Amino acid sequence: MINPTLSLFQLCDSNFPVGSFSQSFGLETYLQNDTVRDSDTFTEWLTVYVQEQLAYADGIAARLVYDALDYGDLEQVWELDRLLTVQNLARESRDGTQRMGESMLNISESIYNIPLLSTYRDRIRKKEAFGHPAIVFTMVSHHLQVDQETTILYYLYSTVVSLIQNAVRAIPLGQTEGQKIIYAFQNELKEATDKIMHLDEAEFGVVSPGLELSQMQHERVVIRIFSS
Repeated sequence: MINPTLSLFQLCDSNFPVGSFSQSFGLETYLQNDTVRDSDTFTEWLTVYVQEQLAYADGIAARLVYDALDYGDLEQVWELDRLLTVQNLARESRDGTQRMGESMLNISESIYNIPLLSTYRDRIRKKEAFGHPAIVFTMVSHHLQVDQETTILYYLYSTVVSLIQNAVRAIPLGQTEGQKIIYAFQNELKEATDKIMHLDEAEFGVVSPGLELSQMQHERVVIRIFSS
């Protein structure tokens, strides 16, 4: 018998082919400005990214999508898909997130055979939805009957691990240093999850201006190895 939590953890693997290896979500701008240059400064950036952007966008969206699926309110799911996309003002980050969402959707549909994923894909093809990894991840988790808090924690973990692996290449950091950051960041992930569980719905979309500007400025960095 397949363990649902372990099954969901497959989506958290940094090798899961959704294209996250090519996205820095503004980190590369900080690298070229020499604001992020080592393990300590990267950890500081990652903490701000998780607490001030990821929590208020993907994190709270995952919580609201899970609630909507509990009530069978798919219109709320499609509205959250729209809001996640239109509030992402940086074009590269917005486009990169959509590509990741579609990739995760296509692979997850073939693995889990969940009818709702097929509905989501059809809406994207008809341009009635955009596609977002937080929504796909939550759909899979809800189908597997993984609880809401674990869903959010695992989604944050998958995002953080991908960003750390990208930092290992870009700063660069050693693989051992990257693993040490993952280990040390566990408490931060738990705190962010607790925060998301208690955020007011009206706080959805609150984003740090510095992070958002760095994502916009990425289009004009001198040398780039990431798409966003």
